[in-house]
Amino acid sequence: MITVMAPAKINLTLEVLAKRTDGFHEIRSVIQTIGLCDRLFFQDGETFECKSGSPGWLAEKSLIPEATRLLRETTGCYRGAVITVEKCIPLVGGLGGDSSDAAATLRGLNQFWELALPQNKLLELARQLGSDVAFFLDGGTALVEGRGELVIPLPPLPRTWVVLVIPTIPQLPEKTKQLYESLKPSHYTDGQITRRMVAKLREGGELSMSLLFNAFENVTFTRFPKLNVYRERMIRAGAPHIHQAGSGPILFTLFKDRTQAEELSRHLKEQKIKSYLAETIPSNKNS
Repeated sequence: MITVMAPAKINLTLEVLAKRTDGFHEIRSVIQTIGLCDRLFFQDGETFECKSGSPGWLAEKSLIPEATRLLRETTGCYRGAVITVEKCIPLVGGLGGDSSDAAATLRGLNQFWELALPQNKLLELARQLGSDVAFFLDGGTALVEGRGELVIPLPPLPRTWVVLVIPTIPQLPEKTKQLYESLKPSHYTDGQITRRMVAKLREGGELSMSLLFNAFENVTFTRFPKLNVYRERMIRAGAPHIHQAGSGPILFTLFKDRTQAEELSRHLKEQKIKSYLAETIPSNKNS
């Protein structure tokens, strides 16, 4: 049996530049993996099976079977495998859990079936599965462009602590698609915010929280009015700034000091607000 970690991510910036002719949106984003992870366990099996004891998670709605099918068709390897998924990343919250699981499946089966596919081939397959999957093959800190499939590694973010808040609000069917459709041209930006973030990371300077940006915040707080309540409660609990993870609705704040992050996490738990404390993690290549 082998175990592969599938980390969550946060977007330090997420700019939407324009709507593309293929129906997708052109984005520019700096993405960072964090230490909140799913675990995928790979064991021998006569056929392929994917299972999990996590409530609300369904294998047929995940990208894991699709990633397995794509790998089989590409290599001609039809060995069996049992993949058990231990879900820790909240579902449909903007943390990229399903995309990360898909990338972990490619990496895990490549090792488990001894396929020896090079990284560039895995990257080619990842781009066929979804916009964030390519990023999760290595993780760490990266600039992503296009519809999210073009990944440029960046110098690692200095160790930073992340406090995540998981709002209790109804799920929106096809959430990301609906939120993209809710964006107006006035919400589009030219990528300069992300360029400044990238320049700061390449210079090795301290990360300015004023550079964090997410275009979806223009629409999510309208679509999910209760988010404003959570934002206010985070501020009252001591959060210095509030940001949204991906297309949301999960919110987060960042700290350089672990003690301050732990204090905020404790205050939130005292208020019965579901939250997680994590830290930024480097790429697979650097870990």
